[in-house]
Amino acid sequence: MQTVVETKHLKKYFESRGGMLHAVDDVSLKIEKGKTMGIVGESGCGKSTLGRTIIHLQDSTDGQIFLNGEDVTVRKGAQLKKLREKMQIIFQDPYSSLNPRMSVESIISDPLKVQGKLKSKGEIDAEVTRLMKLVGIEERLRTSYPHELDGGRRQRVGIARALALNPEFVVCDEPVSALDVSIQAQVLNLLMDLQQQFGLTLMFITHNLSVVRHISDDICVMYLGQVVESCETDKLFEATLHPYTKALLSAVPSVDLHHPSERILLKGEITSPIDPKPGCRFASRCPYAQDVCEQPQELNEVLPGHYVSCCRCKEINGIS
Repeated sequence: MQTVVETKHLKKYFESRGGMLHAVDDVSLKIEKGKTMGIVGESGCGKSTLGRTIIHLQDSTDGQIFLNGEDVTVRKGAQLKKLREKMQIIFQDPYSSLNPRMSVESIISDPLKVQGKLKSKGEIDAEVTRLMKLVGIEERLRTSYPHELDGGRRQRVGIARALALNPEFVVCDEPVSALDVSIQAQVLNLLMDLQQQFGLTLMFITHNLSVVRHISDDICVMYLGQVVESCETDKLFEATLHPYTKALLSAVPSVDLHHPSERILLKGEITSPIDPKPGCRFASRCPYAQDVCEQPQELNEVLPGHYVSCCRCKEINGIS
């Protein structure tokens, strides 16, 4: 299977008064063509920063980013403009991500004009019509403005804008978290249909494990800028190995009244992401932490295709 996006030891740090904030710290992952990689974790764990860094909305601090095997880590000017055709993003808030002074037609056509892919007004109008129909926006809304649309239609406009340049890779940055539950299902199904139709490769960022289970082929669980568990989606839910992932899954509401899940309550202070010490960043909240957890942790293959960053993982889970 062809690998479309790959990162190697990717880092993104921000300067702060107290030191360097490690938003993304040594993240290595691969996303295969036509697949969806789910990125989950608490707010502030670095999910969105990871997605934005990969598509160059933010410059990386260190590490490498590959697109179809080509190193695209440092791209500027015309090279970056060309890269935009292959890598796009759907933002979380379908209102603040749209220009309130631009109509639906203008928003969708803007990438086409900037890239200069279509020259005549007739070609641009025809492409806007195609994109609106593709994502389910009625033709009567062509001249409407974002404030005249509901959340679901606004997000469809954002999706159409992201698809305007026929990208290979799309970062979906919590695209349904601001929508009603019924609308969430519609947008998720739309994304899955578009992926199947165009062979899109997706990175789906969310804090909702139920959503990521529905749409993702593989999952990376992040904690304070680092990947702590990574595997195929089914494997994660069948055999959860990292203590942090276990706590996340225990928080998912269950409809099984006869076998209710036991909630794992995390205690302790959250480790500061500013110049963190070597060792497990989850140790201060982990019920299994010992002195050995103060050493640097590595993402190791504990089971076939199942990677975990925890030195006590096998012992905790009874794996020989």
